[in-house]
Amino acid sequence: MTATVTTTPLPLRNDTILGVCEAIGQDFGFHANWLRVALASSFYFAPYAVIGLYLGLGVVVALTRWFAPDQQKHLAAPVEAEPAAEPLALAA
Repeated sequence: MTATVTTTPLPLRNDTILGVCEAIGQDFGFHANWLRVALASSFYFAPYAVIGLYLGLGVVVALTRWFAPDQQKHLAAPVEAEPAAEPLALAA
């Protein structure tokens, strides 16, 4: 029996707006909350600049994901489910 792993695209997930911070965090290897905090804290001082930067980064992320998709996801072998272990006896 093989179990398939399905992943929801970043823009369609419930916990992201467009998935920009999450995608950049995955690509560069840091937690996306650091970028979210930086954008949120600078939003007070220059809201239009932050919105423009966020949308610009969204376009860059979309283009890089379109033209250079992650090859590891496409080449990965399907994950096989391990056989079920025997149930443990209840302690007396």
